[in-house]
Amino acid sequence: MIEYFKTLIGKETTENSPSPFGRWLNGKILAAEIGKLIIEFKVREEFANPAGIMHGGVLAGIIDEVIGMTTFSLGKEGFYVAVNLNIDFLRPGTIGQTVRAETEVIRDGRTMAHVECKIYNEDGKIVAKAASNLALTKR
Repeated sequence: MIEYFKTLIGKETTENSPSPFGRWLNGKILAAEIGKLIIEFKVREEFANPAGIMHGGVLAGIIDEVIGMTTFSLGKEGFYVAVNLNIDFLRPGTIGQTVRAETEVIRDGRTMAHVECKIYNEDGKIVAKAASNLALTKR
């Protein structure tokens, strides 16, 4: 599975993601290892809340999508589903800015995985950080 992700490095997900939501987010994979991904996203106007900053729900969606992709990189039989998702929103993301999501599987157990994600702005400052526990289900 990781070889598939490596073929997508530098490409936008709008045409190659199996996830309709992932295609809408339209990230670009920058790096891929087993249990680790780096994906950047251009903050579009439709990502903003009425205050003109990145909507927390969009940040949560990016985090959830990238964490899911990261568990997929493990190449296990089945599909991971989130049991929880804990997010700290630390700075605003602004329209036109590019944000970078970095994920890492912290623990890969037999039936559960624990994954962390950090989203950085163009200045390298953390916009949001999150942790999720995911259960491995049968497809």
